[in-house]
Amino acid sequence: MTLAMGLTAGAAAQTILKIGYATTKESHYGVGSTVFCDEVEKGTQGRYKCQQFPSSQLGGEREQIEAVQLGTQDLTNTSTGPVGNFVPEVKIVDIPFLFRDYDHARKVMDGPIGQDILAKFPSKGIIALAWTENGFRHMTNNKRDIVKPADAAGLKMRTMENKVHMDGYRTFGILPTPMAFPELFGALQQGTVDGQENPIPVILASKFSQVQKHLSLTGHVYSPALLLISPKTWNKLNDADKKIFTEAAKKAGIAQRKKVNDDESNGIAQLEKDGMKVTKVVDGAAFREALKPAYAGYAKEFGADNIKKIQDVR
Repeated sequence: MTLAMGLTAGAAAQTILKIGYATTKESHYGVGSTVFCDEVEKGTQGRYKCQQFPSSQLGGEREQIEAVQLGTQDLTNTSTGPVGNFVPEVKIVDIPFLFRDYDHARKVMDGPIGQDILAKFPSKGIIALAWTENGFRHMTNNKRDIVKPADAAGLKMRTMENKVHMDGYRTFGILPTPMAFPELFGALQQGTVDGQENPIPVILASKFSQVQKHLSLTGHVYSPALLLISPKTWNKLNDADKKIFTEAAKKAGIAQRKKVNDDESNGIAQLEKDGMKVTKVVDGAAFREALKPAYAGYAKEFGADNIKKIQDVR
């Protein structure tokens, strides 16, 4: 009898957390989320356990962020694309060609600039535990190879609901078509849009090689990602558990970045094997030149000094 009671008491003390993300469990988001969940479970001796909802089971990224804000979902591992609609300060990192490479981007995110952005979340009703990663975005389409902006002109390209991205892409002559990620595969299949842009890990995990012929390694936007937790869930944690969750999120970010690196090194060959034609050398200078009108707008919106601060990180 005592044993049964002991078991019941133990079971009652366990809290199941719902974490959702847009891609498959095998993807970089799945890898990061799994590390987070394992670390939380280990750190809290099983008092907290996660239930993962991959592949947009809980809705598109924007809907999941809303649910976290409302407290109907505990956690989401999301790209920053739609986050700017909730926390405007995030939008600066979505500027095209802002980051030179992964080393530069990660230094910015882990340094004072990135940490300062994370501190802006609580006042908007969301807690950002850590930066994770999505990767540098590349263009795919069904019409032609893209080497310079003129090649992209006139293409209907699915983008995130993100004004910073869309303003930039318009300078390339692209017709940006915002659409929630769960609808994208079908839209590409039916030809509703000609193409899309995403990091290699997403292109791989989403099997876009089945519905896209051309991949151009434009690396036009660095796409960070975030592990967000609902204040409703966060405020129930004691200080020791908050520390465990924060450390788990940092480890998740490290694992997610490693998976992005692995996918970048092996994924391109895989996509070629799957039948995609990959344009490896693009005219980055021409893209940067085309972006100049958009940069004038970005300077007005974010402050030229703030943009320069990011560009100057070494």
